[in-house]
Amino acid sequence: MTEPLSEHTADVIVVGAGPAGSTTAYYLAKAGLDVLLLEKTAFPREKVCGDGLTPRATKQLVSMGIDISEEAGWLRNKGLRIIGGGVRLQLDWPELASYPDYGLVRKRDDFDEQLARQAQKAGARLYERCNVGEPVIDDRTGRITGVHAKLGEEKTPVTFHAPLVVAADGNSSRISLAMGLHRREDRPMGVAVRTYFTSPRHDDDYLESWLELWDRRGPGEDRLLPGYGWIFGMGDGTSNVGLGILNSSKAFRELDWREVLKAWCASMPEDWGYTPENMTMPIRGAALPMAFNRQPHYTKGLLLVGDAGGLVNPFNGEGIAYAMESGQIAADVIVQAHARATPAQRELALQNYPQTLKETYGGYYTLGRAFVKLIGNPKVMKIATQRGLTHPILMKFTLKMLANLTDPTGGDAMDRIINGLSKVAPKA
Repeated sequence: MTEPLSEHTADVIVVGAGPAGSTTAYYLAKAGLDVLLLEKTAFPREKVCGDGLTPRATKQLVSMGIDISEEAGWLRNKGLRIIGGGVRLQLDWPELASYPDYGLVRKRDDFDEQLARQAQKAGARLYERCNVGEPVIDDRTGRITGVHAKLGEEKTPVTFHAPLVVAADGNSSRISLAMGLHRREDRPMGVAVRTYFTSPRHDDDYLESWLELWDRRGPGEDRLLPGYGWIFGMGDGTSNVGLGILNSSKAFRELDWREVLKAWCASMPEDWGYTPENMTMPIRGAALPMAFNRQPHYTKGLLLVGDAGGLVNPFNGEGIAYAMESGQIAADVIVQAHARATPAQRELALQNYPQTLKETYGGYYTLGRAFVKLIGNPKVMKIATQRGLTHPILMKFTLKMLANLTDPTGGDAMDRIINGLSKVAPKA
């Protein structure tokens, strides 16, 4: 490992110890780089999430050496149950060479801590309660060379220095904004709202997705909303119940989504227990930044990973798998750049990061943006749920498409179609 020049100087600073930041720090430290991982809160801490992990995210946890056994508190799931158009369809996760055939469930408050501790074990230096403010910028080059922060309960001012900084500070990404990287308005945004209930349905082998989200409040006709509902059994006596909504319609701006969630829960069978007196946590919401909604992903010494770079899948609102994957990709690029002899060579290697992201996800995210536009139209959504759900082969294809689960080489006909579409779609 590179010897730290001082406790506030490193090879790389990672801002934010969510899944993206901790994964980046883990792979950097494992490769021998000196890494500072700065987290504004203290673990364990609460985050708004569905808590359901697809096989794509599961693969990342296995790669990081996380113990995902049931004894270690992980609940496995076999697939996805889809409900809509009067149809209930249970689909197992596909059997693939590239991904496991099961997903996982775990509460976010201690999921994130597990990843951060794994990064620490690999050698990353974690500072909790470290609130990062402004970047340190070299006047001569305009490059980021560190960050100013306030540390601990006393809010002691500290300056950290490194030639590279990774922004893993989520959707609002203050460090990206301070470097002039703003959100792209032409990319979809979503919102997730969720709560927990004590429920007999806590022990479910399948993640449950409700494709029809009806607003049945008030007089007049029921309204079909652009989004989906979920119910994930946590295995601990509670269910995580929530909604994911897209900003592709007027309803997004007009409605109070906490009220919509309450109304949706009220329409559920009473014996499921999704009633106010069984609620164990307040309803909380968070933004889902989708489809590369902040770019470029590398500029002037700053790399964006996870939500900071808008890596949420527009097809299904999944963020954790892409946060972790982008962290691994960023770390790999940084390690290669670190080994180059001259600044020009290092810069050439770093420019490979946005390119790799575009090659990996660009075409797929473009397809996702088209999908978001389509389902923002209630008529299209109605036809899709009523007709599509009655075709199990079509739904198997849809599951692979929505969850981005295909074998890149040697897969079946469905894999080849999805991979082919992703290849030819523009990588914007």
